[in-house]
Amino acid sequence: MREPHDALVLLLAGGIGSRLNLLVGHRAKPAVPFGGLYRIIDFALSNVMNSGLTRVGVLTQYKPLSLMRHIGTGEAWDFTGRTRGVKILPPRTGEKDSDWYKGTADAIRQNIDFIRANPSEQVVILSGDHIYQMDFDAMIAYHCHKKADITIGMMVVPKSEIHQFGAGIVDDDNRIVDWEEKPAQPRTNLASMGIYVFDTNYLLETLCLDKTEHDFGMHIIPRAIEEDRVYAYPFYGYWRDVGTVQSFWETNMDILQEDSGISPEEWGIRPNTEADGRPMDRAPARFVSGCSVKSSMISAGCVIEGTVIHSVLSPGVKVEKGAVVRDSVIFEDAVIQEDALADLAICDKRVVVGKGAVVGHGENRKKVNTEYPTHLYSGITLIGKAAIVPDGMIIGRNCRISSGYRLEAGVSPVPLGDGGSL
Repeated sequence: MREPHDALVLLLAGGIGSRLNLLVGHRAKPAVPFGGLYRIIDFALSNVMNSGLTRVGVLTQYKPLSLMRHIGTGEAWDFTGRTRGVKILPPRTGEKDSDWYKGTADAIRQNIDFIRANPSEQVVILSGDHIYQMDFDAMIAYHCHKKADITIGMMVVPKSEIHQFGAGIVDDDNRIVDWEEKPAQPRTNLASMGIYVFDTNYLLETLCLDKTEHDFGMHIIPRAIEEDRVYAYPFYGYWRDVGTVQSFWETNMDILQEDSGISPEEWGIRPNTEADGRPMDRAPARFVSGCSVKSSMISAGCVIEGTVIHSVLSPGVKVEKGAVVRDSVIFEDAVIQEDALADLAICDKRVVVGKGAVVGHGENRKKVNTEYPTHLYSGITLIGKAAIVPDGMIIGRNCRISSGYRLEAGVSPVPLGDGGSL
């Protein structure tokens, strides 16, 4: 049995993730809850753990506090001990507070001292906002076999989607011979997953060559392809970027489909159930006589009196008598009160949908949100953290209710038409 490599892992977790809209209003994108029990970053951290790698630096930037609390000491992923650990690496601001990370390569460059303080033969660079399972140790072995300077995890995607990615053109030996960053007219369907293995010495040297090269995909990789040995590591499993409201909802729904390819429990993905002061002491989910649950994921601490269909419910959600939750993702401790409806909705933590209220009214899903037409366009309605939807309020499709929303005393709730925001 091969001994695992002792590579250093750098996990990029500082992106704003603005396309997730209200879901990143109070937290970093990798800290967004996912799949009932997890946060998005749990997938990357668990893959690192399951690959036998033990030293991790997490590069944070945007609204990092919830992410830092969630990671804690790293004990949830076995990153505690004399030779193992996870370290939070905040941004190194320059003379101006605005001198934050200018790109992926700049983020790594600003943490060169951490790389030097943790000697290794290879550095693995990951994004903290993807849903997948991968053996990084096998990728490192491939990298060593190819005698590569850089190895990039890559997978085939439809050409209609390639404009979202870096794209590599390879020869018969999987060596990358040309590169297109987010091409409008792609020549290949092989997309970068944002997963890199670098020889450590090569990484340190290349980052020091030109400090105006801020991004791997835009700057470092195209130059390296011309001058050095860059290889594609083919990946054939399930992988999703959940950086939009639509992809986030779709990937949650994939968990409910047996043949979708995603299975966090079988993959060995670990949540941190001790984070945020909420230990593993929630009671089992309770299903009250007369309730109905179909094709759904119901977490511990939930109380179901009404109907739940094809939905993902995080711990502590309450669905009261006569209430219906359909095609929705409901975060921790939300309450869908008596006779209310949540249909094609994403409700953040501690949301309350009042008695008889409707979130997701009507069949018209085509009228996009007027403020965020590229975020809410398929019928999904987004309810922000701790918002209260008043009793009897009717909310249409592609709507957005701000975090903490409350109706002023004495004001009657009015219908919110398709594509509106409060």
